[in-house]
Amino acid sequence: MPSVHTRRVLTAVAVAAVATLSLSACAGSDPEASGDGEIVWAIEGANLSAGHMDPQTSQLDVSAMVQRAVLDSLVYQEADGTFSPWLAESWDVEDDGASYLFRLRTDVTFHDGTPFDAAAVKANFDRIVDPETASAQAASMLGGELYAGTDVVDDHTVRVRFSQPYAPFLQAASTSLLGFYSPAVLESKADQLKAGGPGVTVGTGPFELTEYTPDQDIVYTRNADYAWGPDGSGAPSFETLRVDILPEASVRVGALSSGQADVVTNLPPNLVSQVPADDTVESLEYPGLPYSLFLNEKYGVFADQKVRQAFTRAIDVDTAVQEIFFGQYPRAWSILGSTTPGYDASLENSWPFDQAAANTLLDEAGWTGRDADGIRTKDGQRLTARWIAWTPVPDDRAALANAVQSDLKAVGFDLQREVLEPGAYNEQYGPKTFDITDWGFSGVDADLLQSHLATDGFQNASQVSDPALDALLQQGASITDSAARNAVYAQVQQWNAEHAAIVPLYSPALISAVRPDVSGLTFDLYGRPLFATASVG
Repeated sequence: MPSVHTRRVLTAVAVAAVATLSLSACAGSDPEASGDGEIVWAIEGANLSAGHMDPQTSQLDVSAMVQRAVLDSLVYQEADGTFSPWLAESWDVEDDGASYLFRLRTDVTFHDGTPFDAAAVKANFDRIVDPETASAQAASMLGGELYAGTDVVDDHTVRVRFSQPYAPFLQAASTSLLGFYSPAVLESKADQLKAGGPGVTVGTGPFELTEYTPDQDIVYTRNADYAWGPDGSGAPSFETLRVDILPEASVRVGALSSGQADVVTNLPPNLVSQVPADDTVESLEYPGLPYSLFLNEKYGVFADQKVRQAFTRAIDVDTAVQEIFFGQYPRAWSILGSTTPGYDASLENSWPFDQAAANTLLDEAGWTGRDADGIRTKDGQRLTARWIAWTPVPDDRAALANAVQSDLKAVGFDLQREVLEPGAYNEQYGPKTFDITDWGFSGVDADLLQSHLATDGFQNASQVSDPALDALLQQGASITDSAARNAVYAQVQQWNAEHAAIVPLYSPALISAVRPDVSGLTFDLYGRPLFATASVG
């Protein structure tokens, strides 16, 4: 069996709930290193070619994960939740969090030779909030409507302003979603960033994107001039980071076993036992919104809260999650995972599997008839909901969907599931002509709930519109005191537990496997591997 390191901390009082990990105490980076060697990293990456190579516009985790190699950030978030200098040497939080003043390094250059300066910060942030960019997650992390502008104070000093205190900004500024492209690229090739590629995906990072074959591989080459890593590191000690795009998990494990890959990510729990015995497996539970079902209350049967509540009680979540994910993923009880600051532990065991309760709620909602198939009816209408899912769907999630359908059928609820290609999915997701859809969403700050539950939230698949909830979400974003913020987000989680807009099922982990000849590899707070300090051989 491989060595398995499971990192799951149940306290949620600090961002230290998830740790930045190192596989070796050996430092991998040496400014004087020759840069020989190659690390091959096998990822799922199936949707990168569908316009998701730009973290400023994509909301897929894989975009942020692979482009971290290219895109640096203003600050770096440590394992204990504090922030360290990166492209910014220092900063001041002004006006109770309504303004942030950054003093930038003076020695940073982009891969195309353009200097990094205050104007570059402004150009990137202006691009993110420009409606024509059609940014979703990054624009939300930049404050959305609260963003008031970025001011160039001098060549290496910049001020980012908000219309009111905006507490999540430093955390957002530590991610690749608010990382920086060369201003020259933004001026001449901004329309190509979603597709990405050499000469287009140009940042200041430890690696330069030098080759890209969609649906096959991405090649990142060592930036020999890199001297501004957040941990004081210089240029990587190896020459090439090759990212092989292998959507099938079994193929990724095979590549690891045969020596064709040195690091693999997004391993499903059922394949961990197939990892070679001398390799190391790291399993880090994602912070953020657990994998969940979103019940569309403005379309179909879920307009009735009792039907939504019955839906939650009809599913035997514990058994399905335990059996399908081999005990590697915990069952979720709230819309924040247990490793996320602000998690409300009081919700644990608050809505257990209870078919009798589900049947009572459906009776009270008027679904008392039955047709020849045993499906409940009301006024001649079958109790039916349609679940749309985005392809590709991993086998374990397909098995979970089958379990959910079976449990619901037992109480007379017909659940139809459609697995759709991205284009067909978006045709229904845009106008919200579905009953259910599904995803999980990683994030260290509870402000991510705003995009999922606020009336104008860009990921509000449930079509929730509640002024009182909107006020709570806005309050949470403006409070800088962590205890007070946690109290606000506890109210948001309790609201959902009663309202049943989002049904959390399990908290996934990013499971990676690493061959023994790779050392110095670290992981960010999301469990994504970082290669700047790694070495091979």
